Amino acid sequence: MLDTNQILKEIIITEKATMLSSNTNQYTFNVFSHATRTNIAKAVEKVFSVTVTKVNILNVKPKIKRDRTRHGKLGSKGGMKKAIVSLKEGDQLEVI
Repeated sequence: MLDTNQILKEIIITEKATMLSSNTNQYTFNVFSHATRTNIAKAVEKVFSVTVTKVNILNVKPKIKRDRTRHGKLGSKGGMKKAIVSLKEGDQLEVI
């Protein structure tokens, strides 16, 4: 089994993620690529002491970019696995 410190890499703070957290009590995380829904839910519950009701997972594909320092050869920006976690009504995460 994966350690909870390995599953949750970072919390994603963008304009869309902030709107989700304020309006629908959903928080967005960048997670380990082999983590499952149950692993993510248990990790969030353990780290933040909240109750998770639902977990949605998105696999973000890497983007292909031209590298001008290597004379136009193709490179890629890394992809990631993103999890949108819904919390029980009344629970919140303290995000700075």
